[in-house]
Formats: sequence, structure tokens, C-alpha cells
Amino acid sequence: MKSVKGLLIRSAYVEDVPLLLQLIKGIAEYEHLSHLVSATEDSLKRFLFGDKPFAEALIAEFDNVPAGFVVFFHNFSTFLGKPGLYIEDIYVLPQFRHKGIGGSLFMKCIQIAKDRDCGRIEWSVLHWNPARKFYEKFGAQPIQDWIIYRLDEEMIEQISLKKN
Repeated sequence: MKSVKGLLIRSAYVEDVPLLLQLIKGIAEYEHLSHLVSATEDSLKRFLFGDKPFAEALIAEFDNVPAGFVVFFHNFSTFLGKPGLYIEDIYVLPQFRHKGIGGSLFMKCIQIAKDRDCGRIEWSVLHWNPARKFYEKFGAQPIQDWIIYRLDEEMIEQISLKKN
């Protein structure tokens, strides 16, 4: 993939939290999931930049203007005996799409995974999202045999209160 003139991909810093929250709300709106966003500046500061960060964020700037971001974290494959990299969100603002920014963010994640000796990269995509074609251009394939399960915060709380 060729480099994009005017593009800088950099690590996010605690000072970027308002921007990150804005970008998170942007992807949620794009995915028609705004009603699910409960992230706050305080929660992002705590979990991305606290004493024990749970994830990392990169920001894409195009001609010194924020254009997108990616948030990722490490998981672990017991089958591979190696870490993996999970992309939680990758998003480019509408006015910056089709300039190679999304591809550059994705390639940055691939390079990070390679540098950290990760055995795989995984992410989830909504069925209707045209980004599926983008990922398939890289050779990524949906995993047909697996189903994603989730317990939300309310369910975690309810289950933890049950007596055995």
C-alpha cells in the first residue's frame, strides 16, 4: 500500500480524549448505534490512559486535521500460544474517506501485530457495512463457524449478585 501524502498516524495521548470521544460518537452514528454509547471522557482517561491501560488508540491526521482513529487491544490465543491483536474500532470521518486513510490505519495495526509477534488480528464488522469488501481486499475472511456472545454490564452485575 502506498503512503498517503499529508497523513500522520500517531499514538493518542490523554489530551486527545475529547477528540477520541467525538470519533467514537461518529462511528456509533455511522453504525446506527448512538444509543449504545455510554463512554465518557473520564472513562476513556481511566481505561485508555490510566495506570493499567486496557487498549491503545492511534489517531490519523490528514494535513494536520484529525481524520480518523483506531482502537485495539491484545488478546491471547491458547491454540497458538501467542498474543493476538483485536481491533475494536477503526473509523475515518466521512470527508476523509477514499483517500487511503483507513487502509493506512489498518496497515499500521498489521505492522504493530507483526512487531509484537501476534499470531492473528481479529475484528467484528456489521453485516451491512461496506467495509467488509475493504477487509476482504487484504485477504481477510469472515469466520463462519463462530458466533460472538456478549454479556453486557447489566447482565454481569445481575449474574455476579446471584448466589450459587
